Amino acid sequence: MGVASVRLAHNHPSGDPTPSREDIRLTRALCEAARLLDLRIHDHVILGDGSGRYVSLAEMGLIS
Repeated sequence: MGVASVRLAHNHPSGDPTPSREDIRLTRALCEAARLLDLRIHDHVILGDGSGRYVSLAEMGLIS
């Protein structure tokens, strides 16, 4: 049995979950790599300071 899809997540120690240019670049590169492996990335979530703040790159339209 293999993996068909993944969800990515990481935190920003600063507490601000706004994605950096590097977060966006990495997400796009991982999506391209996943396609080559016939995988789907459902989302990449960036967590903030533990107050429930987060950003979903899928909700931002950055996951293709």
